[in-house]
Amino acid sequence: MDAEEDFRQVGAELADLGVRVSRMMGSPALKDRAGKVFASLQRDGAMVFRLVRDTPEHTAALGLPGASLFDPSGRGRTVKDWVVVPHSSAAHWTDLAEAALSRPR
Repeated sequence: MDAEEDFRQVGAELADLGVRVSRMMGSPALKDRAGKVFASLQRDGAMVFRLVRDTPEHTAALGLPGASLFDPSGRGRTVKDWVVVPHSSAAHWTDLAEAALSRPR
């Protein structure tokens, strides 16, 4: 599957939890019941997740090959609660999305 298909599958797997697939700033996004984005698909096929820093899930996500802190500006200003996980680790996307959904905002 390509990244967009894998992204849609994650959304479908979490639909029973009130998750809906939407868009944010032109990118496909997953939103919780309150309409807040907790994960998004990037143009390069990676997915970014809002995981609270210093949690086991955050640490595990950063340990995946090619994963990094999210830098939306591209200027070295990382958003420390958001982790970018490449498509090569798509097998972990559903678990990471569940973790991101369960964390308080």
